[in-house]
Amino acid sequence: MALPPDDMKTKYLLVSGGVISGIGKGVIASSLGVLLKTIGLKVTAIKIDPHGECFVLDDGGEVDLDLGNYERYLNITLTREHNITTGKIYQRVIEQERNGEYAGHTVQIVPHLTDELQRWIQRVSKIPVDSTHERPDVCIIELGGTVGDIESGPFIEALRCLRRRAGQNNFLHCHVSLVPVINEEQKTKPTQAAIKEVRSAGLSPDIIACRCSHELAKSTIDKLAMWCQVEPEQVIAVHDVPSTYHVPLILESQGLIQILKDVLRLDALSIAPSLVQSGAKTWLHWKNLTTTQDTAKTVKICLVGKYTALHDSYLSVRKSLEHASMRCGRKLEIIWLESDRLEPAMEEKSPGSFHEAWHLLCTASGILVPGGFGLRGTEGMVAAANWARKKKVPYLGICLGMQIAVIEFCRDVCSIKDAQSEEMAEHAEHRVVINMPEVSRMITGAGMRLGLRNTVFQENSGFSKLRALYEAQAPQIHGLPAASDTTTVATADGEPTSKPSSSSPPIISERHRHRYEVNPKYVETMAAHGLDFIGKDESGERMEIMELRDHPWFVGVQYHPEYLSRVLRPSMPYFGFVAAAAGCLDQIMGKATGTVNGNGNGPVNGV
Repeated sequence: MALPPDDMKTKYLLVSGGVISGIGKGVIASSLGVLLKTIGLKVTAIKIDPHGECFVLDDGGEVDLDLGNYERYLNITLTREHNITTGKIYQRVIEQERNGEYAGHTVQIVPHLTDELQRWIQRVSKIPVDSTHERPDVCIIELGGTVGDIESGPFIEALRCLRRRAGQNNFLHCHVSLVPVINEEQKTKPTQAAIKEVRSAGLSPDIIACRCSHELAKSTIDKLAMWCQVEPEQVIAVHDVPSTYHVPLILESQGLIQILKDVLRLDALSIAPSLVQSGAKTWLHWKNLTTTQDTAKTVKICLVGKYTALHDSYLSVRKSLEHASMRCGRKLEIIWLESDRLEPAMEEKSPGSFHEAWHLLCTASGILVPGGFGLRGTEGMVAAANWARKKKVPYLGICLGMQIAVIEFCRDVCSIKDAQSEEMAEHAEHRVVINMPEVSRMITGAGMRLGLRNTVFQENSGFSKLRALYEAQAPQIHGLPAASDTTTVATADGEPTSKPSSSSPPIISERHRHRYEVNPKYVETMAAHGLDFIGKDESGERMEIMELRDHPWFVGVQYHPEYLSRVLRPSMPYFGFVAAAAGCLDQIMGKATGTVNGNGNGPVNGV
């Protein structure tokens, strides 16, 4: 089965890794994309093989966490096709063999699987992913794991073939390696061995990105250049920094944009002047936003979750808090609190841990309860929600966190003492949270409501701080306009969109990942006691947003707003929450002034 012809309009930038896994390939790949966008190029990204936190896309695809990095850094919208897994490739090859597309030939890793991977990359690299709706100029390909792993062998061979097919000046390879420090000496042998391994597989890196604790000494750079057969300027130091958002600045300061231009002949591309201007503006905002947080005041957020021992479980939540904190002009401090430490059973089991946990909760400026599954630790979350509501501490509940707030309110305010979720107590009398009727209880792996869904703000939502924030950033809203009474405005990147007028409640679109929902039978009871569901789905039956009146910020959302948060455009639920915790929400709400941070600089959510 022959490979399709390629007109070679797309440039490829491969990012691989050696020595150890988790070395930062995703951040470096995303940072390279940022640099390319600053000169006006259209950039897309593909990740080969998944790991880590599950990230959800518009189309409902559950994908690798690095696709979240790409979307956040590059302000693009990817599809499930941009995440290539071993299973997907083998399944495609098997289907083609079953359909007779190999004409009875013996199916082999080479050429059938490697050719299919090249076809996949060529096809997906052409999909428009930004507001221009045009084919990308550059496709970044991140190869998961480390070169030399058994699993990556077929992928490396496919990428070797792709480089040859792409031709000179159309393919650049950046290999990320580690330079450890032993007895205060930077050691180059691990990187030398990693480059030898890459070359033995048929690839020859154009850039060696060296992860290190401190800046590389000149002698280290010269040694690596000599033994790895590259020029000294092709050895790039990526040393530890306070924030990963500084990585593009590090790369740019070492002349990487010029290297990219030279190797890929980017100056020969025709770039629209508007994109060049937009890229320059983005770079200016990036530098201003990411460098000011180092000296800013601290906002302390307590994240009460079930999996806090592994911070990457909440990677998108953490990133969204960072985006919001930067926009509020604050430095973020997260208190990672395992929810079961707040439960009475912990007081019996470990009094010290129990009292320490409550001290941490009580001294936080804001309390966040993220998504999760299962019974463990939920009573601790209920206790945290109770504290936040009664003590007027800003609270944000995401997915399970909203359901927890509903359970707490029903128990303490509506006097439904045994209010519970069907997930936690299937036969409870008062199940204020229930399994969605269209979702199978038997199939856990594919039984969720996934992807981009619409939420309609209700007529009773005029008081809502969250609605006001969404409306203030309406030119960049991810939602759809109401059916009538709309006006057209332009987004920050120039794409026109429709903005609902003040007489028409806005419709927003956010990404979902859940199988339980608030029981509609209890909504009137909760409303009568002061808990308003200000956002519902288009049918009006599914509760999407709750908000308490007369509280600095007590908001729960059924969707996952973290999946649409961007470095230069924070998610509104997180933005409002962090602003309330930082004490600057009133200023941001603007009293009609339209400011974005405590010192009054910049338009609301402007880019």
